[in-house]
Amino acid sequence: MKDILISASRLGVSFGGAVALDDFSLDVPAGSLVALVGPSGCGKTTALRVIAGFETPTTGTVSIRGVFVTGDGKEVPPEKRNVGMVFQEYALFPHISVEENVGYGVRGADRVQRVHDVLKLVSLTGHGSRFPHELSGGEQQRVALARALAPDPDVVLLDEPFSNLDAPQRERMRRGLRKILKGAGATAVFVTHDQSEALAIADIIAVMRDGKIIQTGRPDDVYEAPKNPWVARFLGDALLMHGTVANGSVHTALGDVDTPLPPGTLVDVMVRPEWIAPHVRDSGPGKITDREFYGHDQRVEIQLPGGELVEALVPTRNRMTVGDRVSIELVDAIVYERAADSLL
Repeated sequence: MKDILISASRLGVSFGGAVALDDFSLDVPAGSLVALVGPSGCGKTTALRVIAGFETPTTGTVSIRGVFVTGDGKEVPPEKRNVGMVFQEYALFPHISVEENVGYGVRGADRVQRVHDVLKLVSLTGHGSRFPHELSGGEQQRVALARALAPDPDVVLLDEPFSNLDAPQRERMRRGLRKILKGAGATAVFVTHDQSEALAIADIIAVMRDGKIIQTGRPDDVYEAPKNPWVARFLGDALLMHGTVANGSVHTALGDVDTPLPPGTLVDVMVRPEWIAPHVRDSGPGKITDREFYGHDQRVEIQLPGGELVEALVPTRNRMTVGDRVSIELVDAIVYERAADSLL
């Protein structure tokens, strides 16, 4: 297992009586890219600011490379934490060149070479003499990232790094950011409310809600085995159905789902669209009522015998058209014991 570079333990932060972080704990392995993901107001940016040193928690500790920087009687200022920060609005100095922006925090005789190396890493060789206003949004973001990487920090923190980019730029930079950070051997924590960004970039996802981390794990694991229905719905499309356990299974509109839970248990059954496999059959019980074609796959709406509508995500090699009759194979499903406060 990789060494833990950042350890945040039981952090609590409140603003005027409103709780921003509540018993927040997170370990960040060296060399990993960790995404804090959750709805607006869940505490993601506050957690990042505490790690950076811009906010002081009321409870808890933060250590970097085993040294306390918050808590345990210490509060190390931001400039002494060896942390690089990429802000939402980039915060570039408009009156100095790209080279000067990138080299702002670099000291030593190799400063010029370091700036050259980092600009090359972010594919901005030849842009050093330009000014920020002469660059595109994506280029400005890469300058901000280069500036954060140039002093060789222990960790890079990124707050909603794609929020100022249009959709095509976001797609390109999403791929580019991971390559740049991995190429630099960096450890990074980034904040996003966009689930697809977190799933695409991160090695580890920490899903937050109401100031707490609800689930942490590899993107594949969190997506395929969400801890509860809320996480399932937040991280992707999810169909949730009520049911009651009887004879070792739950009856749903899509078929019976096996479960070891005892008879009589009230449950929620979660199914993702790609776990529903329709097959065209002349006498199938379901009917295709709508279809969206995406090229690599297709989303089809299916009306079930009871009138319920469900959506399935299907490879385009399985040709389907509106009006087709289909049978349904349920490839996978997750059964949750229903909480007393379950709201679907």
